[in-house]
This record gives sequence, C-alpha cells and structure tokens, in this order.
Amino acid sequence: MRIKYWIDKTKKSLREYGAIATAKKIVKKIIRKFIGGNPVYKRVIRDVLFVNGCDPNLVPHPYRYRVLHQMEQLNAGCLESEEVFYINLNPVIIRDFRVIIFYRCPWTEQVEKAIELAKSLNKKVLFDIDDLVIDTSYTDLIPYVKSLSKSDKAIYDDGVIRMGKTLRLCEGAITTTEALATELKKFVPSVYINRNVASEEMWQLSQAALEKRILKTKSEDIVIGYFSGSITHNADFDLVKPALIKLLAEFKNVRLLLLGELDLPSDLKNFANKIIKKPFTDWKNLPELISNVDINIAPIEESIFNDAKSENKWVEAALVKVPTVASNFGAFKQVIKHGETGLLCSTTDEWYSELKKLIVNEQLRNKIAENAFKIAKQKYNTILTGYKLARHINSVANRHIGFFLPSILISGGIRVALVHAAYLQDAGCDVDIIAPEANIDFLEFQDHKFNVIGLSGTRISAQYDTIVGTLYTTISSLMNYSKTNRRLYLVQNYETDFYRHGEFLRGEAEKTYSIPYGLEYITISKWCEKWLKEKYSQKAKFAPNGINLSDFVPHKRNLRNGKIRILIEGDCASHYKNVDESFRIVDKLDKDKFEVWYMSYNAAPKDWYRVDRFLSKVPFEKVAQVYEQCDILIKSSWLESFSYPPLEMMATGGFCIVVPNDGNVEYLVDEKNCLFYELGNINAGLNCIERLLADEHLQQKLYENGLETAKRRDWENCKEQILELYRD
Repeated sequence: MRIKYWIDKTKKSLREYGAIATAKKIVKKIIRKFIGGNPVYKRVIRDVLFVNGCDPNLVPHPYRYRVLHQMEQLNAGCLESEEVFYINLNPVIIRDFRVIIFYRCPWTEQVEKAIELAKSLNKKVLFDIDDLVIDTSYTDLIPYVKSLSKSDKAIYDDGVIRMGKTLRLCEGAITTTEALATELKKFVPSVYINRNVASEEMWQLSQAALEKRILKTKSEDIVIGYFSGSITHNADFDLVKPALIKLLAEFKNVRLLLLGELDLPSDLKNFANKIIKKPFTDWKNLPELISNVDINIAPIEESIFNDAKSENKWVEAALVKVPTVASNFGAFKQVIKHGETGLLCSTTDEWYSELKKLIVNEQLRNKIAENAFKIAKQKYNTILTGYKLARHINSVANRHIGFFLPSILISGGIRVALVHAAYLQDAGCDVDIIAPEANIDFLEFQDHKFNVIGLSGTRISAQYDTIVGTLYTTISSLMNYSKTNRRLYLVQNYETDFYRHGEFLRGEAEKTYSIPYGLEYITISKWCEKWLKEKYSQKAKFAPNGINLSDFVPHKRNLRNGKIRILIEGDCASHYKNVDESFRIVDKLDKDKFEVWYMSYNAAPKDWYRVDRFLSKVPFEKVAQVYEQCDILIKSSWLESFSYPPLEMMATGGFCIVVPNDGNVEYLVDEKNCLFYELGNINAGLNCIERLLADEHLQQKLYENGLETAKRRDWENCKEQILELYRD
C-alpha cells in the first residue's frame, strides 16, 4: 500500500511540478531519511525586523538598549525578531517580517525603498528613537552641538535631518519617555512608550557585582559617583558642581568618582586628591564600578531635549543597590518617588542638602537603595516586560494571513484563492502566499503583489491571525502550524473523487472533511456547503465565485457564415473532467463546417483527438481572448464544485453546451443561459449543437441571459461576502 502511495504521489508531483522539482523533493526526502541532521534554513519568516541606524562600534549604549534589549523583550513575548544595520539593508528582506522598526535610522534610498515595499505589502512600519535627534530645532539646543565647528555641525545636522525624514515616512513610533512621546506625536499619528529596561545579562552582571561587594571590607569613605558617558553632559555636571565643592570641603571622607568623557572643571582641581577619574569603559564593567560607589548622582539641565532623556542612570544604580540623587526633571521626576526610591533636586541648595542626608545617614542610603532595587526588579527587566511590548506590536500590526496553496501555477482553484487574497490585501491585511516549491520573491496577480514563501529551505516562525489552506495536500501544513489563532480550509470541490477507486490518495483526500477540531470550513459552492453539512456535519461559510467582468469583451456570434469554432476545455488526464466525451461529440461533426480548439493547462491531447489548434498553459490574462475567438463551448465534466469555463464563455457572448453537475447548476439553467445534455449521451450533445445552429431565437435568448448571468457574477458583486468568510 505504501509503495502504491509513493507511486501515486510521484505521478502527481510530476504532473503538477515537473521532473526537476520532483527530483529535488525525492533527494531531500532521502537525505532526511538516511543521512538525517538538522535542516539548514536559507530563509526564516519572523515577526519583527529592527533596522538599526546606530553604529554599535561607535555608540554601543543606545543600540544595546533599543535593539538588543527590545529583541529580548519580544522573544519573551513569543515574537521572533532579527536586526540589520541600515547600510546593509536589502529592501526585499522586508517581506519576511510583519513589523519593521527603524531605530535611529537616517534616510537613504534603500531605506525609502524598503518602507515603500513594506507599505505595499501592508507591513507595519514604525520608528524607534530615544533622543530628540530628529529635527535641528531640538539639537540646536544642545550646548555641545552649539560648540561644533561650522563644517562639523553641517555633518551632524545632515544626520539629524535624514533621521527626521525616515521618521516622517513611518506610521507610528516607539520611544522611552512621556516627553519624547509628546514631541514625536507632532510627526507620526501614534506613539508607544516602552521604557529602557535592563537585559538579563545586565541583571546577571549586577548580581555578581553585588555579591563581590558583600565580600569586600567596608570603607569609611563615602564615594559619590557620576557616570557621565558622553561629552554632552558637561553642562549637566555644572548643576551639581557647587554642592559637590562644598561637600568635598566639608567632609574629609567624601570622594568623587567621575567616569566618562567629562572635562574636569578647574575649580575642582583643588580636590584632585579626592577625585577618581576613569575613562569611558565597556558597559559590562559598569555594574561593578557603580556598585563600588555609595551615592549615584544624575543631574540634568532643563531643556526640551533633556526632558526627553530616559532614567537609565537611576536604573543602572538600582540594579546594584546604590541610591540615586537626580534632577527633579524629565524622566527622573516621572519614575523616582522622592524619599523612597531616590532623592530629587531642583536647586543648588537642594543638591547640597539631599546629598548630605545620604552622606551622614547610612540607613537612609540602604532604605532608598533597597526600594529602588525592588521597583527595578518588577518593572525594569526585559523578560518581565516583554509581554507588554509584544502585545503592542500585535495590536498595531496589520492582520496577518497566510494562504497555503498546493502550487503557484495559476489554475482555477489557485485563481480563486488569489482573488480572496487580493480582497484581503485591499482591506489592509498582510497576506503571504505559501507553497511547497515556490522559488520566486513575489507573485503578481491582478494588480496585486504578494510575498511568496516557498516551504523548501524555509522556517516559518511568524505569528498569523489566520491561515488558509485549499486542496487536501495543504492540510498537513495547515494543521501543524502552531502560531495562529485560526485555521480555515477553502473547499472548492469534492476532492475524494479526484482519484479513481483503489488509488491511495483518494483516502488521503477524504480525510480532509473529517478533521474534528481546530479547523473551520469555507466554500465557494452551495453544493459543497450542502454535502459538508449532510455528510460530514461540518458547517461551512459560503461566498460565491465570480469573474473580472472587465476582462471579457462580449460580442454576438454569427453561426451562419464561415466555420463554427468549438472550444473544449479541461485536463484530459483528470478522469472527472470527462474530456474524452467532448471529443467523441466533435468527432461526429463535419470537418469542413466546424473547427476544434482544445485548451488544457496540464495534459496534452490524446492521439485520437480531433484538434485543429491546441492551446497549452495559456496565461490567465489571455484566457478571455480564447473564449472571445470561439463560438461554442462543450464542457462534459461530471465533477465540478464551480465550473468557470461556461461563465467565462457567456461573459464573451458565446454559447455553452454542458453536462449538468452539482457544481455548475448553481448558475446554469437549461434553455435559459445554456443547453444541458445527459452525461454519456453523445447524440444528445450533437442534438444541442444542431438546435443551436437552427434556432436564432434560442441563440438570442442564451446570449442575453448569459451576459446577465456573467454580470451578476462580477467579482465586485461578491467582494463583501468573500471578506465575511475571513472575519472572526
């Protein structure tokens, strides 16, 4: 039985994908079976892409907090992410993500192309920023920037302007503080605050530093630490300098640690023996350095630029249980509870008095440090805050829908699925087309462009709101994918009868309708809706099939002058298409009076067929031209859920002679818009042709009603019903 199964499956693969693709599939299966090993993925589909505009080699601190830490948060919130430096950005990779976040990213042509592509695919584009370096009206307020030479400032301003240009192209922003959010709302419609938090590694290093401090002999000295970082903080230090001078003079045991690029003021040089100066250092050394001070200070000059800065200095000290005295301004004012988790100062006198409190009161130092540590542990950890960020990303991301298709070769069933996908894309959904052997980046269909995901060599790990399968071969992928809220199966036919009795795949197709859980059925056929309910107790939602009426140009046929052209359509290798019967009918027609065209996407005509012209693999956009050039369609299928050829023929004004089946009687009415003949009755089929040629009144009736039927089936008239299938 298994051998027969593989033979049937190989034949089907050869028919649908060709010899080369089938050979590749067989080789892969052999490798997995007999060689084993973990697969190497050439492509991974994830949720979020960070496009980093901040060179981590030059400015590591912001990149770490706003890219690496947020990636860690998202991972804890069950969202997979990746990052790329903006210089290395290839716009096409945008297609593999639901949300793209540009962090401090200056505009380039590649960046703009990526954003345009993302928007065309309904990917959500956000901007992340932790400073007001988005407009020169803000950066011109920075004392350091004011001190730059004209040429250096021009270079700096260019970066700021280009960063603002990228921001304006985005649909929303993520930032660190309330003040920054207020300013960003002047540029984008929505802003989400995700405060800077400490990574797991920061916590690990901080815990190690704490344990190391416990083992040290306690010193009588009280060390005040100022961890300035960049040179832009000189003006901030001036706020606390008078108080520090006074305290250094007053207390013999007070020491001052200055770390970073801060210039040592001349009026502090008298206390050089009490000042420890350390250069800018790797962030991994900071926890131990901070843990060795008794008091952390965080002065910040009041300005709109500084109002936007985060509370990082307070957090990093809290992790190692060091109390912070900070300016009563900006983020510090927002997060520090005065007297409990830190001390806040607005004047020189307050800086002096609050620092003195901590110098003389060890118990107060310990109390504030412990309280700050508890808050940091609850609210400033990537893992513990990941859920909220992930929830926000999911809330702003456009609805993500994946269509699992058996192939991207355009057949009738594939075309229907793509029409549904097109309407969903028009409605703002982010739609992926997923197929086994697809090897193209994008699929273009009726003025729509879809991201294509080939299952070979690809790991799909993004979340989908809904995934959709059609044809039984997609069921396994559909049911095995876990990161989705909803699975839909689009029933377009009774697939069991695609195979003859005794064929293994007949049973595989039958399983499709008996899945007891986790699957919803939708269909394009009233007939399918009926048997799903009656035979399998499956309730299916229904929306009708249609055509793009504008693709078809109708004209009235003249059946009296010249040769009459008969069209036969269908895959003669599929037994249920019953193509042989159509050719048995035309075989009895006068060759001088009738011309026969045969259109088939897959199988070639059999040797005995009478064919004047064979049309193979006609591109979808040219199919209407075939119908327009023919007079009569003969369609003898005995199994169709919805038969397109008669509808398309009627849309051009042509005539249809058809075997009635459960799928086509939904819109075909004998003697009104077509002529029916009994399955297997060749003479009845011939009689229909003769009647049609002899009766001009019948021709007119079928012509008018056929056009009216096609008009009712214009896709635009079905759009709302189709969208309703996919609503929760």
